[in-house]
Amino acid sequence: MFRSYCIIAFRNVQRNLNYVLLNVFGLTISIASCLVIFLIVRNELGYDNFHRKADRTYRVTLNAIDFNPSVSMGVVPALRTDFPELENVSQVWYQRLGQLKIGQQRYNEHGYMYADEQFTSIFDYRWLQGNPRTALSEPNTIVLTQSMAKKYFGNKDAMGQLINLDNQYDLRVTGIVKDPPGNTSLPFRFLVSFATVKKDLGPGANNFYAIMGGNAYIVLPENYPLARLQGRMKAFIAKNWDADLAKEARLPLQPLRDIHFDQRYLNDSERPTTSRGTYYALAVVALFIIITACINFINLATAQAAKRAREVGVRKALGAGRSQLIRQFMGETSSLVIFSVLLAIVAAYFLLPEAAAWLNIKIDRHQLFLPVVMALLTATTVLVILLAGLYPAFVQSAFQPVLSLKGSTGAAYRGFTLRKSLVLLQFVISQVLIIGTMIVGRQMDFFRNQDLGFNKEAVVAFDLADRSKREVVRQQLLNNPGVSDVCFSTGAPVYGRIYSPLSAPELGITKDDVTEIKIVDEHYIDMFGMKMLAGEKIARKSPGDTTHNVVVNETLVHKLGIAGPQAALGKHILANGTYCTVIGVVKDFQSESKHKKIRPCVIWYDEKVFFSASVKIRPGHMRETLSRIEKDWYSLFPDNLFYYEFLDDHIASFYQQEEKVYTAFKLFSSLAILIGCLGLYGLVTFAAVQRTKEVGIRKVLGASLPDIVALFAKEFVVLIAIAFVVAAPVAWYVMHTWLANFAYQVGIGPGTFVAGLILSIMIAACTIAYQSVKAALANPLKSLRTE
Repeated sequence: MFRSYCIIAFRNVQRNLNYVLLNVFGLTISIASCLVIFLIVRNELGYDNFHRKADRTYRVTLNAIDFNPSVSMGVVPALRTDFPELENVSQVWYQRLGQLKIGQQRYNEHGYMYADEQFTSIFDYRWLQGNPRTALSEPNTIVLTQSMAKKYFGNKDAMGQLINLDNQYDLRVTGIVKDPPGNTSLPFRFLVSFATVKKDLGPGANNFYAIMGGNAYIVLPENYPLARLQGRMKAFIAKNWDADLAKEARLPLQPLRDIHFDQRYLNDSERPTTSRGTYYALAVVALFIIITACINFINLATAQAAKRAREVGVRKALGAGRSQLIRQFMGETSSLVIFSVLLAIVAAYFLLPEAAAWLNIKIDRHQLFLPVVMALLTATTVLVILLAGLYPAFVQSAFQPVLSLKGSTGAAYRGFTLRKSLVLLQFVISQVLIIGTMIVGRQMDFFRNQDLGFNKEAVVAFDLADRSKREVVRQQLLNNPGVSDVCFSTGAPVYGRIYSPLSAPELGITKDDVTEIKIVDEHYIDMFGMKMLAGEKIARKSPGDTTHNVVVNETLVHKLGIAGPQAALGKHILANGTYCTVIGVVKDFQSESKHKKIRPCVIWYDEKVFFSASVKIRPGHMRETLSRIEKDWYSLFPDNLFYYEFLDDHIASFYQQEEKVYTAFKLFSSLAILIGCLGLYGLVTFAAVQRTKEVGIRKVLGASLPDIVALFAKEFVVLIAIAFVVAAPVAWYVMHTWLANFAYQVGIGPGTFVAGLILSIMIAACTIAYQSVKAALANPLKSLRTE
């Protein structure tokens, strides 16, 4: 019996090779896509899950008047004293850039941390060498990741080697750890003991509002109520700092697993956050892909039912029962699905590294063989077999022998059948994906091209190695024919580095609000093309001048309750503990990502803290200009590597998570639409064969080529129109929810939906065009010659 089933299945494949290939290809692509999406979603939603204490680990944040991930360096020692029951308390200080010197070779490295000895008790990394308990306990010690150790020392043992950091600290290698996985909110290339830098911080670092970028992490004892600790924080602040401060200041405890997904906190371009909902949406795309492939299988199987009607009739006449026929057809379906799954595993294995590189995520291809992945794959295989095989098996096994032997199954092609319902569902899925992808694309374009309130084109920024040489640097830069302008500050407009409480007692505003402080020179506003709305720009002042004249932005004027820019002139505010006079108002500019609304900003002059240079380069000779800037840099700072960043690149880093997701949506939405097109092509092909004689008769009676094409297209156009009515509100709701993650967003106008409908029609038209035109051009004599 089994041998007979195999022979029949093989012959059926030979007779219907095109349909089998369509099914296998569609299933292979869909299952491979689902595997890749599952690994992406698992990776992204699994941030920091690999730490054994992750469920009890919290970051201590500052929410006095805004969400800030950093707290004073004085918080950690105070926590250890006042809360001895805490299992661990660790001080971490993340750094964007550091220069390492090994022998005579120098390297600029992005992303490292100062961490104390308790860091390794909280966070689990695989130690290859060294003792995690003591590696960071002493000053001047460094722990390297495996890739950095290989880069610096090759096959030589790195343990005990000396490394110089920033021409300031000579560090001894005390440990090697495996590179952190990609889904960690604490990425690093190396760790330096916090004891190394602690002595240089000074007593001012312990002030409550001395926010230097440090992070505090704690681990609660098992079964310790979080609310108990959180409830004691007000008294903790009052005891260690000030009772009045405790009335407003708070130290919320943020779960470690939420850090990557909490977009309320101040922007960190090095460790960007994203929404969990975005990856849930990507998982839904995977579901759409597998549903589309199953629909294809059901549609093509039921469409071919008529071709197997006589086979079913003969088998039933010879005594075959319905259960035997169901087992036969389910066996054929299972064979195709299992074969497709095996191909999908091979495809995913080879495509996963490419997809990971394209999406800028760390996923190892060996993750395909993890038990959870294999369990999902098995469940998916069973589900696809049931979804794709049961209905066709029951339809084909239910044919009546007498009708089947006459070539009639009782199932008409015309009419609103299940097949058309499934095609309608495919069109709904396709249109939701098309409209959604278009809206995501518009939002990404908005990020890239919307007016930021300043001119970002052809501007590079870099930090000075020695502030005392600032004027020499300025002169060398201005002597460079490729440089059009130069300014110094604490950072270009998109570098938020100083945040401070602000109040205005004379205006009745005594409650602080978080305000960004930008300390700039007299060229800053002009160079960045900022628009003054009232008053004067920042002017140079002598070192002995103790007055603080400031320029503020529109948002700050509104916060103060002042009627307009002109009325703000001459008003006094208290910013960063300094009494200031407003002499100008500048139009709002974007200093953070568009996830957040523009915050109040105060701009003033103080040449003592100018550590960042911004250089505007003339168009046409970018490479030569940068080469000369680099040469001049090394003439002044021979011991410091030159590192610069284009403002465009820094702004793009705000949205790298969204770019990653947008790329994934484009890729997998396109695959879902492609799979749907394969099924539509198969149906049109089958319809053309079924209606060959009808087409021939119509042509004999004078039907033109457009008439024949319209014959095949009209029912699909109707289905697309019905699908649009369903898809449009679904797409609007989903995308409206997604856009709510951003403070500034594009509108969802009717144009997007009309464009989506037109694109759906065009895709369907291109899919059915070939077969419908081929049928229309066929010689009617051949189709009418025989029955």
